[in-house]
Amino acid sequence: MRVVSIVPSLTETVAVTAPDLLVGATAWCTHPAGLDVPRVRGTKNPDLERIAELRPDVVLGNTEENRPADVEAMRAAGIPVWMTEIRTVDEALASLRRMLVEACRVPVPGWLDEASRVWSGVTQGTPRTAVVPIWRRPWMVVGRDTFTGDVLSRLGVSNVYAGHPDRYPKIPLDELNASGADMVVLPDEPYRFTEDDGPESFPGIDVALVNGRYLTWYGPSLAGAPAALARELAAARTY
Repeated sequence: MRVVSIVPSLTETVAVTAPDLLVGATAWCTHPAGLDVPRVRGTKNPDLERIAELRPDVVLGNTEENRPADVEAMRAAGIPVWMTEIRTVDEALASLRRMLVEACRVPVPGWLDEASRVWSGVTQGTPRTAVVPIWRRPWMVVGRDTFTGDVLSRLGVSNVYAGHPDRYPKIPLDELNASGADMVVLPDEPYRFTEDDGPESFPGIDVALVNGRYLTWYGPSLAGAPAALARELAAARTY
C-alpha cells in the first residue's frame, strides 16, 4: 500500500501504526516528530500533480479539513480518496478503525484499543461552562457539532455556544466576556494562544491553556487526551 494523507491527525495515525505505508503528507503534518516524507502543500491547497506523481493507492482526507473540489479532482484523475467525517469521540474511534482496516489494510493497532478503553472510563470533573476561542482578529469560537465540543463535554465542560447555528461563529469579544461562562479554554492551535497572547482579553474569568493536539486531533493522541486535558483544565486561573 502507498498512502498519502492530507490531514495532520490522519498522517500521525498512519505514521504511528504503519509508517512504511506513508508516501506523502501536507506541510502541516508535524507529528510524529521527524516525519520524513514528500510534502504536498496544505490541507486547503494540496498539490494534486505531486500527489498523482506519488502513485498512492489511497489518499486520506476529512470533510472538514479538505475542499470538495480537490477531492473530486483526485477522484476524476483515478486516485482513490477515503474521506472521514468526525464530530464526536465515538465517531473518531469507529472511523479510524474502519480507515486503518479497510483503506490501509492493517490490523487494529494497540493504541486505538487503548484509546477506546480510556474514553469509555472517563468520569466528568466539576461541571464548568466555557467559551472556546480558536482564533482572534476576529474572534472565532467553537460552536455546534464539533469534535472539540464533544471532547470537552465528556470532561464536564459545557460549551456556551454549542447551540449556535454556526459551527465556528465569529463572536465580538465583549459578547464573549458577557456570555456567562465561568471559564475560557484557549488551545495552542489553530491560533497559538499563550500566556502572553489571549488570557489578557478575559479579565476576571478563569483561563485554561490547553494542548490543541489533545483537544482537536483524532489519532494516537486520543489515548492520552483525557488525562492531559483534565490536568490542564484543572489548572485554569485568572490572569
